[in-house]
Amino acid sequence: MAEGVQTQLGQVLLFGKYEMTGIAIRDGGLAKYMDLTPTAVPHSGGKHANRWFGKAKMSIVERLINNMMRTEDFTGKKLKAYSAVKEAFNIISEKAKKNPVQVLVEAIENSAPREEITRLQFGGISVPKAVDISPSRRLDIALRNLTKGAIQASFKGKKSIEECLADELLLASKGDMNSFSVAKKEELERVASSAR
Repeated sequence: MAEGVQTQLGQVLLFGKYEMTGIAIRDGGLAKYMDLTPTAVPHSGGKHANRWFGKAKMSIVERLINNMMRTEDFTGKKLKAYSAVKEAFNIISEKAKKNPVQVLVEAIENSAPREEITRLQFGGISVPKAVDISPSRRLDIALRNLTKGAIQASFKGKKSIEECLADELLLASKGDMNSFSVAKKEELERVASSAR
């Protein structure tokens, strides 16, 4: 079956393999900003780029691919990032025997921080203050930390970027502290709780 071809039931499958329907989102705040509309190829060509909250209408898998394009190896190379995410999803489905899109959603939920700190100026003194994070920013931070952790793990290492991304998503979906993104979330929330 060619990639992007519909199945007998008329469903569109992500990468020609994975269903986008029936994905459970436990975090109600993030649900509005995670687009799980079935799409065969997660590439919108930036049609939502200059609209307010346009990225909320972009597929969550495409946002992951776009976040992979942050370092010198992937900058501007969407096809390379697309291939890495596709292969990572194959590894996840083999290891976890679960839908990789569900694993991605669980990883985002477990690595999205709920509060952070900001600095307030009182006279000449800068005081840290804990503030709640908006759901859109929570999603941005989670995606950034997931991809950053995968890229750092593969840097000067023996494992490929696909294996590192798959491991990061699997660890984060379980809420494991060995995951870079979950560790960053816990650190940020710990600092914020001390600044209350």
